[in-house]
Amino acid sequence: MLPEPRVASWNGLDIVTEGSGISVPLSEHVNLLGALLGHVVRERHGPDTLALIERLRKACRDAFEAGGAAGSREDGSREDGSREDGYDAVADELRHLSLDDLLIILRAFTAFFHLVNKAEQLEIIRINRERAHATAEPGASSLRPESVRNAIAGLHGEGKTLGEVLDLLGHLDIQPTLTAHPTEARRRSILMRQQAVSKRLDALRNPATTPSERDELIAEIAGDITILLTTDEVRAERMTVQDEVLQGIYFAAYSIWKTVPRIHRDAQAALRIYYGDDLGDTTPELPAFLRYRSWIGGDRDGNPRVTPEVTSWTLRELRNEALRLYRNALNDLRLQLSVSEEQVDVPTALYESIEADARTIPLPERRRRQYQQEPFRLKLFYMMQKVDALRATDPNRADPASNDAPPYSSAAFIEDLETLRDALIAGGLRRIAERGLLAEVLVQARTFGFHLMTVDVRQHSRVHEAAVTDLLCMGGVTDDYAALDEDAKVAVLTAELENPRPLVPRAAPLPDDTQRLLDVFEVMRRAIEREPASIGSYIVSMTSDVSDVLEVLLLAKETGLWRLCENGTVESPIDAVPLFETIADLDAAEDRLAALYTHPIYQKHIQARGDATPGGKGQPFQEVMLGYSDSNKDGGYWMANWALHKAQGAIARVCNRHGVDLRLFHGRGGTVGRGGGRANQAILAMPPESHNGRIRFTEQGEVISFRYALPDIARRHLEQIVHAQLTALAQPTPDHAFAGPTKDATRAFMQTLGDRSMAAYRDLIDAPETWPWYVKTTPVPFISDLPLASRPISRKSADEVAFDDLRAIPWNFAWTQPRYLVPGWYGVGTALADAIQPEQEGAEDRLDDLRQMYATWPFFRAVIDNAQRELARARLDMAARYARRAHGAATLTGDGVHARLEAEFARTKTAVLQISEQDALLDHGRVIRRSIALRNPYTDVLNLVQIELMRRWYDDADAEATTQSKGDRAALRSALHVSLNGIAAAMQSTG
Repeated sequence: MLPEPRVASWNGLDIVTEGSGISVPLSEHVNLLGALLGHVVRERHGPDTLALIERLRKACRDAFEAGGAAGSREDGSREDGSREDGYDAVADELRHLSLDDLLIILRAFTAFFHLVNKAEQLEIIRINRERAHATAEPGASSLRPESVRNAIAGLHGEGKTLGEVLDLLGHLDIQPTLTAHPTEARRRSILMRQQAVSKRLDALRNPATTPSERDELIAEIAGDITILLTTDEVRAERMTVQDEVLQGIYFAAYSIWKTVPRIHRDAQAALRIYYGDDLGDTTPELPAFLRYRSWIGGDRDGNPRVTPEVTSWTLRELRNEALRLYRNALNDLRLQLSVSEEQVDVPTALYESIEADARTIPLPERRRRQYQQEPFRLKLFYMMQKVDALRATDPNRADPASNDAPPYSSAAFIEDLETLRDALIAGGLRRIAERGLLAEVLVQARTFGFHLMTVDVRQHSRVHEAAVTDLLCMGGVTDDYAALDEDAKVAVLTAELENPRPLVPRAAPLPDDTQRLLDVFEVMRRAIEREPASIGSYIVSMTSDVSDVLEVLLLAKETGLWRLCENGTVESPIDAVPLFETIADLDAAEDRLAALYTHPIYQKHIQARGDATPGGKGQPFQEVMLGYSDSNKDGGYWMANWALHKAQGAIARVCNRHGVDLRLFHGRGGTVGRGGGRANQAILAMPPESHNGRIRFTEQGEVISFRYALPDIARRHLEQIVHAQLTALAQPTPDHAFAGPTKDATRAFMQTLGDRSMAAYRDLIDAPETWPWYVKTTPVPFISDLPLASRPISRKSADEVAFDDLRAIPWNFAWTQPRYLVPGWYGVGTALADAIQPEQEGAEDRLDDLRQMYATWPFFRAVIDNAQRELARARLDMAARYARRAHGAATLTGDGVHARLEAEFARTKTAVLQISEQDALLDHGRVIRRSIALRNPYTDVLNLVQIELMRRWYDDADAEATTQSKGDRAALRSALHVSLNGIAAAMQSTG
């Protein structure tokens, strides 16, 4: 139970901790922010506007609360009429407001959600800190859950030796991958204001803050809110790829750069606690088990703006930022390591290293005299000089692979750091060497190199086929490679891979598209020559056949990135990664990989990659990517999850059969409909045979800013990932579908559920009336021109978009805005209801089986719980207003699309509650339920404003003679864009 409400004040504002069901600290922050927001609105727009905003908020709150106690009709109205009347009154008032007034309302409520989102993040940090204090107390009976220490304590409790634990840590290969998909609706200006507010709120919690400091902090927050309200929500122009790159670099250089060493320290501290007797005075040196990758600037699938020049620029910017960070760190080390040779025995190795530097780097005499007795500072000064020389190569103009760059590699940099560390240890300063700033920089150097994040390149398989067709024709091999069947294609590709000659001379004129593609490979080659880790995987979208992968090898061969040596081995610095995205491709993944692994040339390629891969086991290595977004759009929620789970197990087994070391790459999005949810739970839910310590997963859009905007949130995210990986690697949870005496029956049952769910989903989206209904009901037409990111919403032009062309991100985004959230639950009800409805023979036993699966099978529980969260976030009575506006009241009953959605929602909710044995959604997750309940009335206002804006847009467009000018229409469209941002902030997700 919450304590009694309490009142604080600032400049005459009363700030009350309301009993809203959330914690007292969060209530204080939410009410402080709300009060300050109201204060700023009154200052800028007057008391009448503030009164209007408050009236709308309270009316929606009252309507929401009244609806919670009233029954519901099929059309979303309430039996006592209270909720519907309340919302109707709000809608009627909005209808009579000017566009300027609607914009003020939108901006005020959007700002509120920007503020509340930060307050909730700080609450997560507060709870984690309190748990850390509680579990650190003497006699504490438990450890902070899902922490690195908790994982290592568990391994110790299971009797694992130090060597075994170090071996497990050595097998970890965790590579989060930042992507530039257009799912971040906020501008960087908004993100920066949120950052400022969060810092000041955190300072307010400090008990040492004085009253005057507190007043100053609150005044500064009011100033931040003023800036929020006077900053455009929507960018004037679409983001460029360069903008996206710089935004990714911001997070990499801020929280990620700081957090990775903290995770290493957490692991080392836990090892000292549980294995201190074995370690003695030494601190265990851990490999770089966390590395970051990026698609930003390299993902060109469907994005013509990612040119070879842009990729080259991206690599330079990443390198420049890494060097800047190291330069600052070296200077900090120089200030810290004032160790005198008169006080410490300095080993010869350090002096020899300094002498080697002195032969190539001129040192001002003043510096030599200054550091004549401080060899550590002298060595660091030489290192700073070498880094400065690299930075002075003008990376904005110089080619990233120009050979005139000073010869200082990341490997040499690491070697210098290790020389300093060893010298400190030899001089008796082990603590400084292993637990201080030098140890942190060494972790960063091993993790980030001189590249900061490894860049992947992705392109669609059909683009490769077109280029190979051109090259083979020009090389006189075949006139129309694309027209060949698969066997013939493989035969041609095999022969050309075995042939050392190039297909065309380097300077030969080529068709533009083919030249651009080869230019990409050329950029990759030059970057790898300069910094091998700067380029990672080459990902093949829509991989359907063996030829799709072999084509990439042929293109790499043509540009010097692949060759078959005279001794029969292959040399290549890149991984060719098949991406399986549709349900059919996921089902066929095992057979396609088996065909690849038995291809004689490809066998040699993956053996070469195994020999070169960090942490490799000397066996062939293959990375395989799975697409969560397109599989959901193709087969619906349940089938996509099941197909992905099956594919993970099947891919792991085929790799095991062929002795291939596997790394799965999960292309997960932010929303549940695109594989979203807690990453650590997803790891634990994977089939046990796929747990080998290696994993990659995408971090997209608003997920990046949520997880990495604050270092403490980043730390929590990464420690949960490491905990899950260690736990699963040490003792994988049995998979009901593939283990035990009932595995065949379980698998068949799950497949039946998947088939039923997909049939229901396809029946909906393939119905001729659904697409026009979707376009008219949801705001997808306005999403199409919202300047979110550089990537188009479709591979076709906006005017030609249909269901098959629309990308999964805007597909999800448009369902989220009216709060249908269809991709996160549709089809589940039909599948489960058919299995457990009372009239079905054996239904009671099946329900018991499902409950047992929910209780014991992480995968099944995750699927049910993720759907449950989407059901709880959905508001079909509000969504009905969108449908009613677009199609009239008749659409809510009978066979209309909305009626089908509502019926499936009811079936899904009933089944989920039965299986999870709850009386209401999220009974087992009341913190999330309280957060949703807090947000709902405020989000309702945003929805009602958006509905009104859409009404004006379509009514004016349909009128025979509209009095609106082009400027008026542009202003209305701009307001609709603001409403999209507002609801995205409220729902904390776009696509």
